[in-house]
Amino acid sequence: MARARYFIIWKELDPRRRRVFQVFSFIIPLAVWSLVSYCPAVWHPMVRVSDPGSIGHFRVDAMVQKGAFYRENAKALAEHRKPAQGVLANPVYLPAPHEVAKSFYKAFVTPPRLPEEPWLHESLWHSIKIIIWGFLISSVIAVPLGILAGTYRIFSYMTEPFVEFFRYLPAPAFAALSVAVLGIYDGPKVAIIVIGTFFQQVLMISNTTQRLDPALLEAAQTLGARGLKLFTRVVIPGILPDVYRDMRILLGWAWTYLIVAEVVGNSTGITWFINQQAKYRIYDNVYAAIIMIGIIGITTDIFLAWLGSELFVWKSRKRSILSRLRTVYTTSRTEPETAQVSHDNA
Repeated sequence: MARARYFIIWKELDPRRRRVFQVFSFIIPLAVWSLVSYCPAVWHPMVRVSDPGSIGHFRVDAMVQKGAFYRENAKALAEHRKPAQGVLANPVYLPAPHEVAKSFYKAFVTPPRLPEEPWLHESLWHSIKIIIWGFLISSVIAVPLGILAGTYRIFSYMTEPFVEFFRYLPAPAFAALSVAVLGIYDGPKVAIIVIGTFFQQVLMISNTTQRLDPALLEAAQTLGARGLKLFTRVVIPGILPDVYRDMRILLGWAWTYLIVAEVVGNSTGITWFINQQAKYRIYDNVYAAIIMIGIIGITTDIFLAWLGSELFVWKSRKRSILSRLRTVYTTSRTEPETAQVSHDNA
């Protein structure tokens, strides 16, 4: 019976249990990765050669397929030659967790191989700027258009059929065209982010606007609100928290287009770093860079979620920091006055 309470539809868990399960969502993949990396019986298809013995084409630290290693050793033993020695290992493209963890530091302090190549932190900052500009341009146009399309039918009929058609076109298909129009530098990369998020954003925000509680409109109209005042005083404030949530989701979509965008024209940013490290077969740096993208994304989302709870306190059902600070300040001002009055009365 105790376990059944976890499987009640829409039943929210208490905060402590919720945090435990959220932590487990990261622990489980890490445990599987560690099991594959540290337990040879699970999956170690290669052998890292420590001593080539009499086998001429083996080299120290070479990675050899396990079957080929055993066949060559069997042949050497049959011919009374010295067999090779080695340890079971995973392919070079699957480093262990501790190797990737060390690369979080190593990748930042290791200088580029060539003087003109950027450092990792410079590549990361370049990628972040691409995301910011692409999503900002998309949002400045898409948010007002989506609100208008969700509020007034004329805008809906004039925009949504074309937007519905265009959103099925993959953004990378416009790579060659964007390079021809905007050059080979950051312009086409920003354009891919804009194309990848703009049309989805219009439809999502239009749909969010249409879900505004009709009772709010009816109450405002009963009180005499009409036209532009109804739009600015009721519709926009009523949908702001949900529009903010939609934009948080769409910002995540912008990150998913980053890798494609950064190979358009000249390769730059974190994508360039990942491709360079893969070319040099330094796969622990590749994994570290990919995880860095995830960390930046989830940190940004957590911050925006907190900011949303502070801006839209009626949705989060808690008092904002400014409200709490105002209460503390007011209390600190009134306590001395109360104490003085009590002293005078005494």
